[in-house]
Amino acid sequence: MMVMLTMETKEQIFSKIKEILIELFEIEEEDIEPGANLYEELDIDSIDAVDLVVKLKEITGKKIQPEEFKTVRTVQDVVDAVHGLLAE
Repeated sequence: MMVMLTMETKEQIFSKIKEILIELFEIEEEDIEPGANLYEELDIDSIDAVDLVVKLKEITGKKIQPEEFKTVRTVQDVVDAVHGLLAE
């Protein structure tokens, strides 16, 4: 069952992204901070990043352009990107 995001606040988005990172990549919850670097600190590689984009597309119902995600480095960058998508 797909759960669409209808959340407005960045706190809610951060919470959902944290759930996704734990579920998909088995990252420890305490390691997931807004400033954590996805690649260096959380060990997400390019394949994982694609999986993350696919998952975000599922829950937002929005098409995410890979170019938009090239600048994403931290958990907060993901939150901001999703927040921007939901605001469109």
